[in-house]
Amino acid sequence: MKRASPGVASLMTALVAACVAFQLNASMLSPVLVTIARELQASDGAVGLSQTAFFTAAALFSLFLPRLGDMLGRRRVLLGMLSIMLAGSMLAAVAPSIAVLQLARLIQGVAGPVVPICLLMLYHEVNEPRRYGLLMGVITAVNGGIAGIDAIAGGLLATHFGFRAVFWCIAIVAAVACVLVARYAPESRPSAGAAMDWPGVGWLVLTLASLLWALNLAAAPGPAQWGGIGGMVLLASLALALFLRQEQRSPQPLLALDILRQRSTWALLLTTMLTMSGVFAIINGLVMSHAQQAGSGFGLAADHASWLLLTPYALVGWLVGPWAGQLAPQWGYGRVLRLGLAGSMLAIVLMLVWGLYSLWWMVAACLLAGVAYAGTANIMLNGLGVVLSPARYPGLLPGLNAAAFNLGAGLSFAVLPALPAWLPGVPAAASGMLAGLGIVGLAWLTSLLIPRPQAAELVGVDGRLSAAERQR
Repeated sequence: MKRASPGVASLMTALVAACVAFQLNASMLSPVLVTIARELQASDGAVGLSQTAFFTAAALFSLFLPRLGDMLGRRRVLLGMLSIMLAGSMLAAVAPSIAVLQLARLIQGVAGPVVPICLLMLYHEVNEPRRYGLLMGVITAVNGGIAGIDAIAGGLLATHFGFRAVFWCIAIVAAVACVLVARYAPESRPSAGAAMDWPGVGWLVLTLASLLWALNLAAAPGPAQWGGIGGMVLLASLALALFLRQEQRSPQPLLALDILRQRSTWALLLTTMLTMSGVFAIINGLVMSHAQQAGSGFGLAADHASWLLLTPYALVGWLVGPWAGQLAPQWGYGRVLRLGLAGSMLAIVLMLVWGLYSLWWMVAACLLAGVAYAGTANIMLNGLGVVLSPARYPGLLPGLNAAAFNLGAGLSFAVLPALPAWLPGVPAAASGMLAGLGIVGLAWLTSLLIPRPQAAELVGVDGRLSAAERQR
């Protein structure tokens, strides 16, 4: 492989810094929530609502900011997002109450589409499929966690200096990312002169916001709030109908219906949502809950469970991601994606058969999930959002795909942990894992419908390298 030019090396430094800055908002706070509740004298539910505000904002802004970057300039939009995230981090660091912290987390969520915009900027600058695949894997692997170090660092900072130190750390990294992006990232604006369909944006945002709120109500502890859930689903259906009507009438629609009908759009979005629905709550919810349960589980403390299960999962995914990205142009994005999904299903089977009864089998299954999902399937799904995006609207599909990730994660936590035990004497987590296995199986089948991104691959339909590539 050719060595990256200084320009690409500098660009990668800036893009990785931007992705790290955003990722810290998501993963560094996981072990800090209890400290936040204690220091701000807030309930666990109020602290959890601050997390909901962040992830909801990240999903909603992902719908249109990548497309806005096509029009106004990706570097400009990325800098704006990072600057707003920096302001939100500083507000969170000085928050006098949980209400202010919730507002700060909402502001931080504006930076939700950092990774899709970074991948689009990279794709614009790197034309060689093999090199782009490798660098794409590096950026997307960062999005899966900084090798587990971020969560550990967050816990140490909160323990010794309080939760505010965590937000100051995030603010410092965001400030560094702003400087690097401003200095090293070139501008690209493929849709200069185009107009944003703001009414369409409004209806689409309302659709997703209603669905996410319905999922939050479904996942909330206590009796099911069927009235609220039904109302949110009804509102989402109405907003979706108005969005489709707006797109038919708009001279420059946000999402033209002919694009929505293409397999490169709906098949990818459905595969992403199903994958996240089947895997996310298993790794981040059911496994951790089972590990900490006394009696039917392993009775581990929360920090020990994280060290044994989540840290190796994040670390191996971080290491495998660049390798999977480099392999995709040679084997084909679809083949590598299906390999990752098959490995994810095998990991769930190992959890069901042996992992629920043996800690070390569970560790092994989480390691396999780190390779197959975090290091492979997640990388391919993010990459396909860029290489399959229509030439007329290059920022459209990556943004929608990012929203599909968030919607799938919410659906996963709403459904899998809520399933009752399916056999007496079987651990409660088994029901959710079994359902997740079936959902990932559906994702594998749906992935067969995703078309090949021929311009981003070096292989033909028969799986062989092209003649030009064989001569390299």
